[in-house]
Amino acid sequence: MKPLFRLLTELSSRKWISRMTGSFSKSAASRPLIPWFAKTYGIPVEDAEKAVAEYATLNEFFTRRLKPGLRLIEPDPNALVSPVDAVITGMGPVDSGQMLQVKGQDYTIEELLNRSPRTINYDRGFFFVLYLSPTDYHRIHSPITGEVLEKEHVPGKVYPVNEFGLRHMKRVLSRNERLITVMEHDAGEVAVVKVGAMNVSSIQYVDALPSNLKAGDDLAYFEFGSTVVLVTENDILTPRTDLAVGSKVRMGERLGTLKRPGH
Repeated sequence: MKPLFRLLTELSSRKWISRMTGSFSKSAASRPLIPWFAKTYGIPVEDAEKAVAEYATLNEFFTRRLKPGLRLIEPDPNALVSPVDAVITGMGPVDSGQMLQVKGQDYTIEELLNRSPRTINYDRGFFFVLYLSPTDYHRIHSPITGEVLEKEHVPGKVYPVNEFGLRHMKRVLSRNERLITVMEHDAGEVAVVKVGAMNVSSIQYVDALPSNLKAGDDLAYFEFGSTVVLVTENDILTPRTDLAVGSKVRMGERLGTLKRPGH
């Protein structure tokens, strides 16, 4: 059955299908689906900034903001915080430029970062793969206090990034559409890789994205659930020891502590 599922996924993972889904979700015709969607996925609608009836389209509900104060941002300026509400589906040290055993597959940093010359900065870094389900809050926030150095949009496929996609499709994190943001903390660089997925019609930066951000500031959002990959520069992160694959994290929660190399 798995080869059949892979074939069906290949056939359905076309950008035009996601565009059609996105066009519908942005139309007034999608509005009646909002209560059904919220109930089906168990979304805590009381956390949303507005009442369900105030959202004009399903996409507007997908990309909802939360009520102020619902997520506490770790105040330590040297913290690497989670940019999203998510489940950790992969984490660990980068081994000679590779992220090993993400659901049974290995990825190269070179592929993930679209062969950027900055790849060498991450050969001995640390990575987190953070999966957002449809239930989760979909906005993406800055994981550090620092400066935006580079932004790149990488066109690609829209394979699913759920358990099936990561395990049975070939290296989806580096083949799917991506929005790469390289940021610089006092300790070094952090790459924030937003990975598109099936039915994600687009990944958008917030309007008027500033060049300097504080941890927890708005960075971008998915128009449906997807995945964020964080990669830190060589030898600058001390990760929390109580986190593991399968851990649930919330936006603003500390993932580890950034330190200057040699300190």
